[in-house]
Amino acid sequence: MSDQTLLNEFRIELNKVVDYFKKEIQKIRSGLATPALVENVPVEYYGTKTLLKQIAAISCPEPRQIVIQPWDKNAIEAIVKSLSQENIGAMPVVDKEIIRINLPPLTEEFRKSLISQVSRKKEEAREVIRKWRDEFIKKIQKQFQEKEISEDEKFKLKEEIEKIVEEFNKTLDELEEKKKKEILQ
Repeated sequence: MSDQTLLNEFRIELNKVVDYFKKEIQKIRSGLATPALVENVPVEYYGTKTLLKQIAAISCPEPRQIVIQPWDKNAIEAIVKSLSQENIGAMPVVDKEIIRINLPPLTEEFRKSLISQVSRKKEEAREVIRKWRDEFIKKIQKQFQEKEISEDEKFKLKEEIEKIVEEFNKTLDELEEKKKKEILQ
């Protein structure tokens, strides 16, 4: 495996980690409503766990309101039950054939809780990055032991791996800060 191929493969794996982190923090409530808060809520629908986004249209007509319009009105009760069990900070209200969730302003205590969730998610992402780093360093070591690369190349690759890790950790830090600012607004 060439040096560039190895580094590209490493970048691809770390990009997956960052994408996953982005999706995870989107689910964490900020001051504004977003479909991401509820779209992946599992709903017991005809005996099968189904994601809310697969059985309803979800929109945010106002900054602190989520509107859910089930495609099958028989699913309303199951959706309300599932949403009530989620910790989104507001209870769903049925209004004829739609479900509304009016998000109250965040309390200081709830904001702190959300910020710590974001920090935990970032730390989990960093752990995954460290695991990938260790795995790729083992690959480099193996290539060196099998005399596929020289000692200079080994050190150069390890250095590149560390630079890439730094770059991705910086991206995680920036995403975390952006989310914290959203929560504090």
